[in-house]
Amino acid sequence: MKAYVFPGQGAQYIGMGKDLYDKSTQAKELFERANSILGFRITDIMFAGTDEDLKQTKVTQPAIFLHSTILASVLGKSFKPDMVAGHSLGEFSALVANKTLSFEDGLVLVSKRAQAMQKACEKTPSTMAAILGLDDKIVEDICSSIKEVVVPANYNSPGQIVISGSIEGIEKAIEILKEKGAKRALKLAVGGAFHSPLMEPARVELEEAIRNTIFNKPVCPVYQNVNANPFTDPDSIKSNLVLQLTSPVRWAQSVYNMIAAGATSFVEVGPGCVLQGLIRKVNKDVATEAATF
Repeated sequence: MKAYVFPGQGAQYIGMGKDLYDKSTQAKELFERANSILGFRITDIMFAGTDEDLKQTKVTQPAIFLHSTILASVLGKSFKPDMVAGHSLGEFSALVANKTLSFEDGLVLVSKRAQAMQKACEKTPSTMAAILGLDDKIVEDICSSIKEVVVPANYNSPGQIVISGSIEGIEKAIEILKEKGAKRALKLAVGGAFHSPLMEPARVELEEAIRNTIFNKPVCPVYQNVNANPFTDPDSIKSNLVLQLTSPVRWAQSVYNMIAAGATSFVEVGPGCVLQGLIRKVNKDVATEAATF
């Protein structure tokens, strides 16, 4: 069985999607439709902008979403997923790919998500840190022992977890986790504490938009971030998507569950190859590849 997976924020690069735009009439039409929906030419930034412009959350998230969903679209009949999953932002790409969301509705939600997250970041300065070489339980216990807001945010692979919270809390956690034997405990260059309680204002704002959007019965299950389980019921998918902003991304658990359900091959659809690396750390025996057009 084949699983298609979709990357999240951090996978972006200048030039992303240009080959699709140049080679495929269908892709060009979708990119131009996206420019109209967003109200600015995101393609100009994606194809030939600056790194700083592309790093803006309001640009980064729609850009990655567009690269992923348009690539999946132009694959045509060769795109036959038995299951899908996406890392954080990538879950929206996955939901377009498996027909839960229309391309237009998915783009609008991603744009609103990016703007809501940006506002939450500006309201409460906060950050994230990558922790390598410790068991999840040790990291979880340290996070819960700190009085500031500090929580696990991304369970990426065995021994690789990202924590999220207040600046003071993250700095304290890094200090303690290094003492506990972490191979690395490194603050990330991000705008805020994604997938933590500090994203609550963004969650509230996005919930209304999600509730008012049509979600269809998908063509295959989506393994959702909040609990790593497969879903095909539109209402359940909506509820899980609402919870995603303030809940950890259970990526490693999702990969385990997809393999247990029969996945033997994983295809990463979108910019970069981060997910392929994480999947191989979960299980080195499964096949991984990048989708190509």
